[in-house]
Amino acid sequence: MTDLVSEFSDPLSAPFWQAAARCELVFQRCRNCGQSSLYPRPFCVSCHSDTLEWEAASGLGIVFSKTKVWRQVLPTLPPPYVGAIVELDEGPRLMTRLVNGEPSIGDRVRVAWLERGGQPRLPVFEPYSGSFA
Repeated sequence: MTDLVSEFSDPLSAPFWQAAARCELVFQRCRNCGQSSLYPRPFCVSCHSDTLEWEAASGLGIVFSKTKVWRQVLPTLPPPYVGAIVELDEGPRLMTRLVNGEPSIGDRVRVAWLERGGQPRLPVFEPYSGSFA
């Protein structure tokens, strides 16, 4: 899987894809100010420090925003599907897709992993009925 990861990533995002290969969701946190972020960046968007570290996420969050997509944009993504922004319990927000149901805005969700046949897994989210951490 390492060759696959390097083929689809750059050095900045490689830790994200390496974790995804293990079905682990990770994000960056600034050691200087504590700000969390997801997508990978070379510096903190809050304090501009370059002391970012990768941290494992619980994989739990809430639906912050969502929309149903009716137009096919990729052959592997037939409509309709629900695109969403999920706010992870650790703070960062992630653009993703909702699967296995259609939770409402504010509902709890958990990460699931979409296999893509020869490409890195993608984090998607599904309804979660467990309690808040």
